[in-house]
Amino acid sequence: MDINQLSEIVKKKILKNEFIESVELEDKSFLHKKHNTNNPNKFHIKLKIKSKPLKNMSRIEANKIIFKLLDEELKNYIHSLQILFI
Repeated sequence: MDINQLSEIVKKKILKNEFIESVELEDKSFLHKKHNTNNPNKFHIKLKIKSKPLKNMSRIEANKIIFKLLDEELKNYIHSLQILFI
């Protein structure tokens, strides 16, 4: 899977929820390129999620919701995930 395919899947899964207005995905995989354990098939992504309900929750609870939505992708394609709620 490449980053474009992963991006589409992630956005679709997150945007299925009516309480999420928008999502932006940024590939930050370059931050891991020189690491000994770098796997070119796993990505470091940054998500900017616009959602009033998630922004008003505790960060831990909001992250749990996103991690649950992306369970399969986290296990197979995502090495690192940054989440910003706006």
